[in-house]
Amino acid sequence: MEEEVHGIVIVGGGICGLATALALHRKGIPSLVLEKSETLRAAGGSIGVHSNGWCVLEQLGIAPELRETADVVTEFHDVWQKEQGNKSVVVPVRGELRWLKRKDLIETMAKNIPSGAIRFGCHIAEIHPANPENHGAVLTTLDGRVIRAKALIGCDGSNSVVAKHLGLTPPRSAPRMLLRGYTRYPHGHPFGPHFLRLRCKGMFVGRSPMTDQLVSCFVAFWHPGGDATKDARAMKAFLVEKLKGQCSDDIVELVRGLDPESLIVLTRIWYRPPWQVMFSSFRRGTATVAGDAMHVFGSYIGQGGSAALEDALVLARSLARAADGRGELREEKIGAAMGAYVRERRLRVARLSLESFAMGTLLATKSLLTRLACFAIVTLLGTNSLGHTHYDCGRL
Repeated sequence: MEEEVHGIVIVGGGICGLATALALHRKGIPSLVLEKSETLRAAGGSIGVHSNGWCVLEQLGIAPELRETADVVTEFHDVWQKEQGNKSVVVPVRGELRWLKRKDLIETMAKNIPSGAIRFGCHIAEIHPANPENHGAVLTTLDGRVIRAKALIGCDGSNSVVAKHLGLTPPRSAPRMLLRGYTRYPHGHPFGPHFLRLRCKGMFVGRSPMTDQLVSCFVAFWHPGGDATKDARAMKAFLVEKLKGQCSDDIVELVRGLDPESLIVLTRIWYRPPWQVMFSSFRRGTATVAGDAMHVFGSYIGQGGSAALEDALVLARSLARAADGRGELREEKIGAAMGAYVRERRLRVARLSLESFAMGTLLATKSLLTRLACFAIVTLLGTNSLGHTHYDCGRL
């Protein structure tokens, strides 16, 4: 089969891959997105986007349209249910937080990317360096197509084939059940612009408004390896019964009413430890990674999507410095541009990884010493006051 040749190839058509393609397009640089699914992966409930993510969406030119689809969240209401009584803390949201439908975010980015720039049904079987100097890469798909790229970007999630090509250590995982989705309230919901974070008897429940008629929800809890299920409807029914008598009726009904089309079930939380993020080599010649392929965090600080958007902007800005006036990449400058991207992102994503790791450990460990160490980390970094969201990665 005849070999194709492209300047930039992006593996993965999720949030990070589409954001990277759109950012490059805004800089006048073409790219090809290879997505293994047959259509856009627009399913998946909701995603919280903090102020650092909105800074990127502004630069991509799609923030105004997306703001029309979601309301602002103004406060966090943290509640701990204990036998001796409830403890609650109200934390104001400094900056902008909205919960978007993942479908709205994905489709808005995709429609702003040139027609034909996303190729569906592409399963990557092998990746090889294009030459001994690692300038470029040659990709082979399962159906035998051969694609040569001057620059290769892996935005293909925690099980990334590009990360394996770079020689990265696989991410780790922990057994944790997570059900998320959204519930419709045709006559309006009574919860106001408040994000509830409820901890009760080993479970963590989150509830946040998306619009006046749509409410995002997640329920997470630790589980022994034997009782995990990936059946979303079965998990919802299980949680409805588990929450009865432990949480208020409005929480039970919220979970009971979750839209079946919005449900996502995770049986393991994947993460790359902060020391790996700090010291791994995220570039090999003219190949690199972004998003979860680079720094999968788990779901403890709600920064997976926004951090991926940051990656996309910084990477496109760096690659633009390696392009000529026509948007063509100068091969001798691609590696240096990718190196600059990795250096700029390193400390930022290492901090986010450390915060998420500390929060996850704090929720799971029974060791008093470990809890004290993790509490010191999240206090020092301002995790509970959302210090990590007060960040602007700059102009595109």
